Amino acid sequence: MEKYVIEPERRINITRTCDVLVAGGGIAGIAAALAAARNGKKVVLIEREYMLGGMATLGLVTIYLPLCDGEGNQVIFGIAEELLKLSIAHGAEANYPAAWLGDCLPGSTREERIKNRYLTQFNPHLFALRVEALLRETGVTILYGTLACGVSVSGGIITSVIVENKSGRAAIAVDSVIDCTGDADICTLSGAKTALYAAGNGLASWYYYYSSADRGSGKVSLKMFGLADIAQEHAPQIPPDNNKESSGITPEDPYNAAKVASLDKNIRFSGVDGEELSSAVITAHKKMLADILGHRKNDETYLPVTTSALPLVRMSRRLVGAYTMDDTESRIYMPDSIGMTGDWRRRGPVYELPFRALYGHEVKNLLAAGRDISVTDAMWDITRVIPPCAVTGEAAGTAAALGSDFARLDISALQKRLTAQNVKLHCALLNP
Repeated sequence: MEKYVIEPERRINITRTCDVLVAGGGIAGIAAALAAARNGKKVVLIEREYMLGGMATLGLVTIYLPLCDGEGNQVIFGIAEELLKLSIAHGAEANYPAAWLGDCLPGSTREERIKNRYLTQFNPHLFALRVEALLRETGVTILYGTLACGVSVSGGIITSVIVENKSGRAAIAVDSVIDCTGDADICTLSGAKTALYAAGNGLASWYYYYSSADRGSGKVSLKMFGLADIAQEHAPQIPPDNNKESSGITPEDPYNAAKVASLDKNIRFSGVDGEELSSAVITAHKKMLADILGHRKNDETYLPVTTSALPLVRMSRRLVGAYTMDDTESRIYMPDSIGMTGDWRRRGPVYELPFRALYGHEVKNLLAAGRDISVTDAMWDITRVIPPCAVTGEAAGTAAALGSDFARLDISALQKRLTAQNVKLHCALLNP
C-alpha cells in the first residue's frame, strides 16, 4: 500500500482582491480589521469558525484583563479600550470597572483605581454579536468557515492567499496580510521564520453551568476548569466582585493558580499538531464530563450551559521577527513603540511594544499581531491576552493602511496616526 498520494495540479481562481487580508477573527484580528478599514482600506477578514472573538468568545475566556499597570495608571487605550466598553455595553457579568469608566460614583479616585484594576468579565455571545455588527458597519468583509491553506509568494511578497471553505478552494489577491491566527499559520505558510513555545500547553476546558443551589439562588456561572500553568507568584490580582447577584466568578474559581491548576501536568501539547490537538480536547472533555457528573451527585440542577468550542491553547507558534521582546524590558523606551501593555499577572510593569516585533525579515508585506508577535517565552504570557492582542492588532491594521513594505515603513507616520487614534505610546506619557 502506498504511503502517500500525489494531489493533481489544479488552477485556483482569484475570486477576491483586497488591500489588507486579516487571517483570524480573534481579538487581534478584530482590532486589525477595524483599524485598517477605518483608515480607508478594503479589508477581508477570514475566520475558520462561525463566530468572532476566538478564545475570548468561543473559548469562553471571558475575563477582559487589565488595561492598567495596577498602580492606578491606565496604559492601554484606543481600540483595546473601545472593545472592553463594547463587551459590557449590555452589562458586565462581573467586575464592572466603575472606578475607571467614571459613570458610577463612588469609585473615581486613584485609590479606588489602584484597588480595582481596569478589567471586567463579559458575556461572550453578546460581545461576539456586537463585534460582528461593528465590523460590518465599518465595511469589513467577513468570510466565516474559511481557512488559509496556502500563499503565493514572489520576491518575498505575498501576492495572494489560498483559502478553502464550503465553496472549495479560491485565492484572494492581497497588498498585505496580517497574521492573527494565534499559531502563526500565515507566517509558516509564507516561509517567515517561526518558533514554538518550548513548554507546550496544558489541559483546560472552561464551561458555563446552571445551578439552582449556587449561592442560594439559581444562576449561570463560569467554571474555569483548568487554568493551565500560571505560576503561583504570577496569579492575577483580580479583585473580588462585590455584586454577588451578577458575578460569573464562583467562590470555587477565584482565578487562583493554587486552586485552579492544570488538569493533568503530565499532558503537554504544542497546539500546532492536528492529531495532538484532537487528543488533548477529548481528554479535557472527559475530565470536564467527570467534573459535571461529580457536581450532579450532590446537586441535580447542576447542568452545563455552554462549553469551550475551541482548544484552550495559550502559546503555540509565533513569528521570529526583526526584534524579540523580553519581559525584562519593563519601562524601557522603545523608539518604534506602537502602544503599551501592563502585566495582567502583577502590578507595576509597563511595556512599550516595538513595531519591530510585528514583522520579520523574510516576507515584506506580512505583519503578525496578538499571540503571533515576536517575544520570548517569558514575555509571551503577557502579550497573549486580550488587551495587548488588541493593541498589536490596531497597530498592525493601521500600519497596513500606510504601506506594505513594513521594514521600510515610516514609523513616525505610524506613531502619529496611532496617537490620533488615542493610543499612548510611551511610559513618559502616563500620569505620575
